[in-house]
Amino acid sequence: MSVSRETLLNEYFTERAHQTERYAELLATWGIERGLIGPREADRIWDRHIANCIPVSTLIPEGVTVADIGSGAGLPGIVIALARPDLRVTLIEPLQRRVDFLNEVIEELQIPITVIRGKAESVKSAFAIVTARAVKPLPVLLPMVWPLIASKGALLAIKGESAQAEIDETKPKTATVTTLHTLTIGQLESSRIIEVRKSV
Repeated sequence: MSVSRETLLNEYFTERAHQTERYAELLATWGIERGLIGPREADRIWDRHIANCIPVSTLIPEGVTVADIGSGAGLPGIVIALARPDLRVTLIEPLQRRVDFLNEVIEELQIPITVIRGKAESVKSAFAIVTARAVKPLPVLLPMVWPLIASKGALLAIKGESAQAEIDETKPKTATVTTLHTLTIGQLESSRIIEVRKSV
């Protein structure tokens, strides 16, 4: 089911609707020009990319720190920041051309987001929530981001139909709780998000 741009803006981005609309425009122009979004994706920015990132924002507690790793064009990190102004969002991205894009978008939108150039393993901070979309399968992703997750914090990984298989293939860490959330919110397509939470 495709949700209209107006519905998304009115229901999920009330405080930052104008910036969200501008972000979609930047994805469809700068994002495609720089190869961060496929040339055929221009008409699907809202339903395929922005709508896909909304469900994960509903699982994040109020007022916490969030790191989005392998942020690319800012999905889901920038969408999370637009939907949830209460959060302190950091984007972690190793490729300079993507970092340049992210910094230019943040300046254009005038929203308080931090960008770190580097791999997840090289960042020495810890965050309440770490998010990832289309980065790595869970067995590879979890050890990579583990040091970034603060005590009692969690990884929230946006996944497709392979979500349960990835959980089954992952060697569990000690003192963790793994949950597969299948979310159907409003008119949005069903979303699978793996949560791996540190219990201590």
